[in-house]
Amino acid sequence: MRALMGMALVAALAMGSGPAAEARTEPAATNDPPPKDWKKLTSLRVLPEAPRQNNIVRIFAHCPVTANHAIIGSTAFALKGSRRLYREVGLGLSDRGLGRRGAVISYYALLGHHEVRMTCVKVTIDPKTRFRKIREISRCTVPLTVRRFRLGQFT
Repeated sequence: MRALMGMALVAALAMGSGPAAEARTEPAATNDPPPKDWKKLTSLRVLPEAPRQNNIVRIFAHCPVTANHAIIGSTAFALKGSRRLYREVGLGLSDRGLGRRGAVISYYALLGHHEVRMTCVKVTIDPKTRFRKIREISRCTVPLTVRRFRLGQFT
């Protein structure tokens, strides 16, 4: 034990002490491009993860760079007065495959656990015939828990 403490003390003295030594040990910030595998990843984040009824959630998505559109759907996004229980919202993506959007959790949304499903797609349109061709690139799913609306959240 004493040998380990002595080695740590020697290492600390060799590097120096104080704030200047801490600054030296941190890696320098670089503007290197992200790894090549990062462009092929699919990820989805919904914040907050446990919203209340009548709240707005923020959706952050990342799709492979080959995709140009994302379709995000859930039973938690159902609209008031609609007979459809499952609602999909579209999300355009940047050249890097990133996108963000807000979605409303209705006051009438069912309580409990829901899944938010995202499908990354490549949409191509034939300019002459105006036919759309949709090709699925990847999918991702995250859980979402809808809690009861409380008036106290606004006070």
